[in-house]
Amino acid sequence: MNLTDKSSRKRPDSIQGVLDALDEIIDKTREENNCHCAFTHVYRRTTFEILKAINEGRFEYPERMAKLDVIFANLYIDAYHSYVNAVPTSKSWTLAFNSKSDRISIIQHILLGMNVHINMDLAVAAATVCKGKDILNLKHDFMLINQILAELVDNVQGGLGRSSPMMRMIDMIGMKKDEWVIGSGIKMARDFAWAHAMELAIMDRSTWDIRILEIDEKVFAMGEQIKKPPSWFLRFLLRWIRQFEKKDVQNILKTMNFQ
Repeated sequence: MNLTDKSSRKRPDSIQGVLDALDEIIDKTREENNCHCAFTHVYRRTTFEILKAINEGRFEYPERMAKLDVIFANLYIDAYHSYVNAVPTSKSWTLAFNSKSDRISIIQHILLGMNVHINMDLAVAAATVCKGKDILNLKHDFMLINQILAELVDNVQGGLGRSSPMMRMIDMIGMKKDEWVIGSGIKMARDFAWAHAMELAIMDRSTWDIRILEIDEKVFAMGEQIKKPPSWFLRFLLRWIRQFEKKDVQNILKTMNFQ
């Protein structure tokens, strides 16, 4: 799938360029009072932590990880610009972007973005960087990101708690169990992405395109369940959480304040 906008926009070719591009999206969506901004805000912080880990020598192959991070980020950045320029993009990203003004909680906006970017984009990026059996050499660094993301959970939850009082209450009541649940969820998503990355790495182009469309359908279905969970209790809980949240994106970002 190669659906990108037709503008003359220069695509980032470094992690610093990615951070700058994400800042532009944050500024734009904040001006529009677009709640998708919450995902971009979290993703910007994650990208910064990956850059920090590369500079600290935590990865076996830092140059390859930097390349992977840029390719990975551009899949999101391209999808965003395609959407705003009315160029077709994946079903799962379209679902996330179309939800920008829906009456859902901040955590749902964040999860809608994470759902696509981890479950689909990460698989595509990994298989792009490492073709064929070379994908196996990526596994250590790929899985190390799980640890980096887990280290961010407390920080992200603290930011959410400042903009969503009921999320703060759940965090306090959870006594670290909620961090374990979130961390486990991220690991499951990355395992999902890794399995599909190994498939894609050995496919030719025609099979690759078909398989990505199939993955997109799966991820779209997951996104629909994030928007409207099958559990009535979870739907009630999310409505209750949203009722007490800040509604203005400017205030949400200000109180999250972990960029």
